[in-house]
Amino acid sequence: MSVHALYVTAAYVISAVVLAGLIGWILFDQQARKRDLAELEASGVRRRSDKARKS
Repeated sequence: MSVHALYVTAAYVISAVVLAGLIGWILFDQQARKRDLAELEASGVRRRSDKARKS
């Protein structure tokens, strides 16, 4: 394998790892925000958009 091919392969691998990490972080954070919203709604806090639907 030439040096150039090794460089290109390494760049693709690093990019794929970074993208997978970002996707994982987003999915993990999404679940955390859903839990936070569920806790707020369970404690009686409602969303402002609920008022618009009731009118």
